[in-house]
Amino acid sequence: MHMAVVPKEGSRQLLLGNEAIVRGLVEAGVGFASTYPGTPSSEIGNILEVIAPDSGMYFEFSSNEKIALETAAAAAVSGVRSFAFMKHVGVNVAADALMTLAYSGIRSGMLIMSADDPSAHSSQNEQDNRYYATLSMLPMVEPSTPQEAKDMVAEAYRISEELAVPVIYRTTTRVNHARSIVEYGSVGETKAKGHFEKDDRRFVSIPAHARMNRVRLLEAERRAAELSEASPLNFVDGEGGVGIITAGVTYTYVKEFTSGASILKLGFTNPLPERMIADFIRGKKHIIVVEELEPFLEDQVLRICAQNGLAVPVYGKRSGHLPRQWEFSPDTLKGVSTLTEVRETPAPLTGCDVKLPGRPPTLCAGCPHRGIFAATKKAVGDRPHVYCSDIGCYTLGVQDPFNTADVVICMGGGLGTAGGFSEATDQKAIAFIGDSTFFHSGITPLTSALFNGHEMVAVILDNRTTAMTGHQPNPGTGRSFGNVNTAGLDIETVVRGLGVGFVRTVDPYNVKDTIKTMKEAVDHKGLAVVISKRECPLDLKRRKTLSCKPYAVDADKCIRCYTCLKMIACPALIKGRDGTLTIDVTQCIGCGMCADVCPKDAIGEVWT
Repeated sequence: MHMAVVPKEGSRQLLLGNEAIVRGLVEAGVGFASTYPGTPSSEIGNILEVIAPDSGMYFEFSSNEKIALETAAAAAVSGVRSFAFMKHVGVNVAADALMTLAYSGIRSGMLIMSADDPSAHSSQNEQDNRYYATLSMLPMVEPSTPQEAKDMVAEAYRISEELAVPVIYRTTTRVNHARSIVEYGSVGETKAKGHFEKDDRRFVSIPAHARMNRVRLLEAERRAAELSEASPLNFVDGEGGVGIITAGVTYTYVKEFTSGASILKLGFTNPLPERMIADFIRGKKHIIVVEELEPFLEDQVLRICAQNGLAVPVYGKRSGHLPRQWEFSPDTLKGVSTLTEVRETPAPLTGCDVKLPGRPPTLCAGCPHRGIFAATKKAVGDRPHVYCSDIGCYTLGVQDPFNTADVVICMGGGLGTAGGFSEATDQKAIAFIGDSTFFHSGITPLTSALFNGHEMVAVILDNRTTAMTGHQPNPGTGRSFGNVNTAGLDIETVVRGLGVGFVRTVDPYNVKDTIKTMKEAVDHKGLAVVISKRECPLDLKRRKTLSCKPYAVDADKCIRCYTCLKMIACPALIKGRDGTLTIDVTQCIGCGMCADVCPKDAIGEVWT
């Protein structure tokens, strides 16, 4: 059993922020949780997959974030506490359901976690999802540490149930992935089954009902403002003539690296406690607003000053003292060092002059994506083309020597943009999409391409897992946890069922045969779908089912043409300073892609 469940009340554990959130769910007696995996929230789902049955909770990996929100909403309107969680861009997918759910509200507590990613550590943008709270008029809370991440869960459910609306629970990467000591509270009673009492005026959002629900939501927002004023999540820390207003992880930087200031720490950040903020500002020499990304707090502080006649200078992003881009660090606070006392960041340890090499992300040794990328490039040749990629490990195809990503927007966007390029240009449009992403948001653009007669190639990279976020299951793999066992959907059957005529499945480890198939697909007039099917070797290693038979280079046969490096570029292939080619047997998994493309048969299994 995971440590998030077993230890008793009062025990102290070193937890990751995401582990602390799971403990918070257990203590709050949450009965239903759902997600589509996305970093920095992924660990929560990985843990729930293991512990949900024993804790009495139902948990699922939904096909996308919108479905995760909808299933959790059904539980919440049936009297079951629910938790829908996703990364920040996932909220974009779920937003359609979110905005209407805010109108109808819920009957039991519901949290919607948005795991934001300042500095875009593992994301395609840095969007600040605090604005979803004001757009939806929903309450929002923001923890600063793993301890708060656990404790705020229970308080957020209390707020949700008092107001009968979902609460946005916003974290950032440095909260999700920080570790600290967390003290446990008591485990709540879990209720996983409820009953839905029909109320069409509230839950059937036709225009006449929506208009009245708008009034109900505005009243809930007014009551939320009163709760915010009295909330223990908002408090003043320290004394001084300079006031600092902050929220989230930036509070920890302010607390550790500034002194001589009074700090208003906000945890209930929508609606803001406006009276509390105005009272805090009065009599201060000036105010500094410290927050990551957009001036969400700062703009409201400026408004509160104007509405209350407070002529106190406010410094932050609008004044140019703090940046709008990227996550903060202690060094960022130097931007306000002239406004308050900022302690020096501790100097790094000295005594070692060794500069470690950079480790940019790369496709793993034996990754099947290497074979399909090599085959596609060979098949396309000099033909004018556009490679439309998607969100997943295969986005790394943008790197040399593959260069198979010209446009990347969002989940499912590769297929959508390929359809556009097929009509707007004379270039051959080739889209890459993963198996999990295909079920997430690839079926709809594929049907659109078929409906509109787009001439394009869709390459579905089926590596039998959701690889980038930690090898979670998806509809193509089936489910075998939480006392639910379902068979996986066959992608080729699904595609043929849509009505696509040209459908081929290839083994990307057989590069030569894959090249032939890709040439047929590229030459096809109309929509062609190629399914590249081979399990992710990293997942095979994780499940201890990978059978490795390392390969080696026969130096007598090798002519140093480096075709293997140019086409496959596997990290197990080592080019020595003298030009000789060898294979690192500690990395090689024996996939054979390098041997398949070698023109002289100079690569083969290690001789024993």
